[in-house]
Amino acid sequence: MRRQLVPAIRLLLVFTVLLGIAYPLAVTGIAQGLFHHQADGSLVSQDGHVVGSKLLGQSFTKRDGSRVVPDLSYFQPRPSAAGSGYDGTASGASNYGPTSPVFLKLVVQRVAQYRKDYGLSPQTKVPVDAVTASASGLDPEISIANARLQAPRVAKERRLALGRVLRLVNDHVDGRSLGFLGEKGVNVLELNLALDALH
Repeated sequence: MRRQLVPAIRLLLVFTVLLGIAYPLAVTGIAQGLFHHQADGSLVSQDGHVVGSKLLGQSFTKRDGSRVVPDLSYFQPRPSAAGSGYDGTASGASNYGPTSPVFLKLVVQRVAQYRKDYGLSPQTKVPVDAVTASASGLDPEISIANARLQAPRVAKERRLALGRVLRLVNDHVDGRSLGFLGEKGVNVLELNLALDALH
């Protein structure tokens, strides 16, 4: 038994050092050296303070009495299923299937609220990303259609010309991942920071 146990313990120690210490340190060192900003979470700073990450969605809210409600002077992200909303420690989807009665009821409620918030007619099609959460619950981008539908309300709340807000949306459109994956989108945090910079 000892003849088998000693080599097993040696292999355990060798692989622990190689794969548990050396490999993670090498990968971290390469990432910090070549992709420092991304390796640190693509943090976004304003006036010397970190205000978010380009990679993680976050809410833009205000207090209305005792309630916290969306601040419609900002572009709003897609809904989140991560914890109580945009909780990076609880990243994940709701896991409701597309035919789930709970999911369908939630989508109908979100569509009605979206149309109410942005003054849309019952015939206006609501972009799917405006009423469904992403798989991670932390998607930082919304579709171009979603941003354009929100633009009139944002312009009204901020007393800005609609054309100016729409130009800002167009200036913040991100391309597809790797040039061909997914759809073009608008990073909500970067767009909202650009909005604040207009004043």
